[in-house]
Amino acid sequence: MSWGTELWDQFDNLEKHTQWGIDVLEKYIKFVKERTEIELSYAKQLRNLSKKYQPKKNSKEEEEYRYTSTRAFLATLNEMNDYAGQHEVISENMTSLITGELTRYVQELKQERKSHFHDGRKAQQHLETCWKQLEASKRRFERDCKEADRAQQYFEKMDADINVTKADVEKARQQAQLRHQMAEESKAEYSSTLQKFNSEQHDHYYTHIPNIFQKIQEMEERRIVRIGESMKTFAEVDRQVIPIIGKCLDEITKAAESIDHKNDSQLVIEAFKSGFEPPGDVEFEDFTQPMKRTVSESSLSNSRGDGKSEPKFGGKSKGKLWPFIKKNKLMSLLTSPHQPPPPPPASASPSAVPNGPQSPKQQKEPLSHRFNEFMTSKPKIHCFRSLKRGLSLKLGAGPEDFSNLPPEQRRKKLQQKVDELNKDIQKEMDQRDALTKMKDVYIKNPQMGDAASVDHRLAELGQNIEKLRLEVQKFEGWLAEVEGRLPMRTEQARRQSGLYEAQNTSAVNSCAQDRESSPDGSYTEEQSQETEMKVPATDFDDEFDDEEPLPTIGTCKALYTFEGQNEGTISVAEGEMLYVIEEDKGDGWTRIRRNEDEEGYVPTSYVEVYLDKNAKDVYKSLQKISE
Repeated sequence: MSWGTELWDQFDNLEKHTQWGIDVLEKYIKFVKERTEIELSYAKQLRNLSKKYQPKKNSKEEEEYRYTSTRAFLATLNEMNDYAGQHEVISENMTSLITGELTRYVQELKQERKSHFHDGRKAQQHLETCWKQLEASKRRFERDCKEADRAQQYFEKMDADINVTKADVEKARQQAQLRHQMAEESKAEYSSTLQKFNSEQHDHYYTHIPNIFQKIQEMEERRIVRIGESMKTFAEVDRQVIPIIGKCLDEITKAAESIDHKNDSQLVIEAFKSGFEPPGDVEFEDFTQPMKRTVSESSLSNSRGDGKSEPKFGGKSKGKLWPFIKKNKLMSLLTSPHQPPPPPPASASPSAVPNGPQSPKQQKEPLSHRFNEFMTSKPKIHCFRSLKRGLSLKLGAGPEDFSNLPPEQRRKKLQQKVDELNKDIQKEMDQRDALTKMKDVYIKNPQMGDAASVDHRLAELGQNIEKLRLEVQKFEGWLAEVEGRLPMRTEQARRQSGLYEAQNTSAVNSCAQDRESSPDGSYTEEQSQETEMKVPATDFDDEFDDEEPLPTIGTCKALYTFEGQNEGTISVAEGEMLYVIEEDKGDGWTRIRRNEDEEGYVPTSYVEVYLDKNAKDVYKSLQKISE
């Protein structure tokens, strides 16, 4: 089966067919190219998807990946990244092994096809030339034959005519002979040309064209084989990455199987365990005996001043209910002045005191009434201190010893801080050791450098190491305190109460719920009938006083000397500079602070206040939130 013998007369159809074959090959190249683009786009989208859900460094999301379920999800993201890499490999291999190779092959194929059909056209043109020569020789032979016949007929006519001279007859005879001779020559030439054409035609159809068509057939068959091999490569490129993709999927399955719900539950306990004991039972409040209740609360407020009365608290309930009440607000109500502020020394007489700014509470108002009014006010006002504290913690103003956290969480933070400091110390020591070795080298080989040039740096490193060690000792002391090696009652009480200040929302809800527990919104400290213990008044007061101080909102200068004799007030000297922590609420009193241990109320007319604008804006925004 050969195109040269079977399709000897289908030159034009073969030319169209081979061009169609090249078009098919180019179409397949375009298909593979678009497939590679899809693979690259898919890989890019997978990588972006994996990157999108990767935990951000130094963020809260990174802490969540300690759970086995989230670690399995992270492993899935990493495997999807590798999965995307395999699709990139598919694209690269298809581009290099199929698209690139076939593109070069198409160019070679076009050149080869052009050459073969050029040879075919050249052979056809040669055969056509021979045919034209044969036709010309044939027409010439025919013409000469006709001329010879006419010349012969003219001679015979002249020879039969008696009136014609012999000279004319001889001339006609010679002309006839010449025409016959020319006809014979044309005949010989025509015969020779015919034989030559037949030979050329035989060679054309049995030698030249079959050879050319055979080459075209081989070219077309190579094209078919090549496109088949490319299709196999197309499948093989996919098949080569299947094992790696299978490994990625196996790793995802393995990560899913590694999820341990029990371990995750334990991690939740470790993350949020406060270390506190649940609160005890709330005692029944007998409102039919208001005098007894009032006396009990009066002794509670007076215990701080004289230390003579010793209130009893149940062993289980000590400090369990008070954390639901905001301590600074409570102490503000319990210890703020009960009288209107005195007028400035030069502005009014003592008789004008009742006409001055009015205190929000009456002078002889029972403590229970003040306490009831506090508990029946808006719950958000109760927890306003929590909102301020929450904002201050978010702004990075938390205490250095993490005392605002529950004991268990505080222990973890302190341990983490100790580990970080120890790593910093190790880094500094490594640098010091390296510089020490460098100095020894300089001492032994002065030409390499000046040994005195590293002394300053060594001194700096020594100071840094000493500072870091002091920091470590400080945090280790706090850590030992938390773990019980250094028992400090007041610090423990402060940490216990600090839990609820850090939880703003739960504190608001707790305030609202506890206020509904009694008709007048009052609270009583629970007492146990089975076990009673006496607690010193100072310990009870520390439950409220050892809290993180309120942020300052400005400064003030004392215009006059004020002797703070009432509970909740503070003495100031004329010209003294102090910090303002709470503005005048309309009652004529301003809350100020001298240091961490001394703060209280002074008459607003006795001080000149300089409020910090930024702090005031934050303070007002917090007030709006609370309302």
